[in-house]
Amino acid sequence: MTPTFDDERTRSARTVTTIIYALYAASFLVGITAIVAIVMNYIKREDMRGTLFESHFRWQMRTFWFGLLWGVLGALSLVIFVGFAVLLANAVWIIYRIVKGWLNLNDNKPMYAA
Repeated sequence: MTPTFDDERTRSARTVTTIIYALYAASFLVGITAIVAIVMNYIKREDMRGTLFESHFRWQMRTFWFGLLWGVLGALSLVIFVGFAVLLANAVWIIYRIVKGWLNLNDNKPMYAA
């Protein structure tokens, strides 16, 4: 049986979404991978419209931008020693979002309830 276009498209979208989660996870070791991931999010975003993966892309993009915001605020507040707590909380929050997103992706669930 030959897979249909939708099967191929779904498989491709799942693969791209998985790669992006992996890039975000790898950013804890090699920070540049988060930049690659957010660029991929924006490039492939239109392809995900109307699919389960659209919510994952929104989740990933929000994770990046809010993580960056709190990372900058944490770095700036290192001077007053609050920054360590902010950076630690931010790292835990990012890890939580990567894991939750990846688990929902594996269960074929969107990130937001419809």
